[in-house]
Amino acid sequence: MEQLLRVGVITSPHGIRGEVKVFPTTDDPKRFKKLKKVILDTGKERLPLDVESVKFFKNMVILKFKGYDNINDVETYRQKDLLITREQAVKLEPDEYFITDLIGLQVEDEDGNAIGTMKDVLETGANDVYVVELNNGKELLLPAIKDCILQVDIEGGKMTVHVLDGLMDL
Repeated sequence: MEQLLRVGVITSPHGIRGEVKVFPTTDDPKRFKKLKKVILDTGKERLPLDVESVKFFKNMVILKFKGYDNINDVETYRQKDLLITREQAVKLEPDEYFITDLIGLQVEDEDGNAIGTMKDVLETGANDVYVVELNNGKELLLPAIKDCILQVDIEGGKMTVHVLDGLMDL
């Protein structure tokens, strides 16, 4: 289980005073208002950063980090991930999971037959759709509803599902 969760990706500097535009990868970009610290993954190292200010512009978050006061300080951080620890993450409701925890789970039906591996989650609006890579290489799209998703065991690395009639035929 990943201990660090990605909440955004720096897309570019914003202005000349050290602010950056961040594309949020979290369900609720307003959560940035509560973040005091983030971790910047430069690819070579992970730098802890203190958040000085947060603004919102269209679908982006504008962040200013303490000690980074001009464009040259942040120019090299384009396309770098911003991470948080699990302790900083939003509290999940029952039957809610972080997508990163679902990816890679072994998927089996209610009879214990192996179906495949959890590959991706499509966020459609009404309900999420789980993309399962079948053992034969094809994909199965499962709606993330109680009728289909019977049990999720993150620690055990397994998801038990009920495949609705017709879904395997598609």
